[in-house]
Amino acid sequence: MKKALLYFAIGTVISFLINYFFYSSEDIKLDIFYALSFGFAWGIAYYLDTPAFTLPQKLGLSFAAMAVLVLIGTLIFSLELAIPSILKFSTVFVAYYLIASFRGNKSLRN
Repeated sequence: MKKALLYFAIGTVISFLINYFFYSSEDIKLDIFYALSFGFAWGIAYYLDTPAFTLPQKLGLSFAAMAVLVLIGTLIFSLELAIPSILKFSTVFVAYYLIASFRGNKSLRN
């Protein structure tokens, strides 16, 4: 769990810095929200990367996490601004497992 939180923190900081310095949008709160969704994806992907979770459980929990992101984003901003957060989340989630698939044990944990 500690490493999952570390992945979350590092993913959030790196994403925020990239968005802030290279894309510089007009809304800092939106940049923070997108960075949190990016870090959340890395943290959840790492947390679920264990044989204790079956593939349907991983899929269900990732969809639940995306639903939470859309709900929070819609409450704070609007639905149109919340949708990119799940695109970032799903891209990171798929990238994590794609990278892991190239390893012999199919995991980035070990």
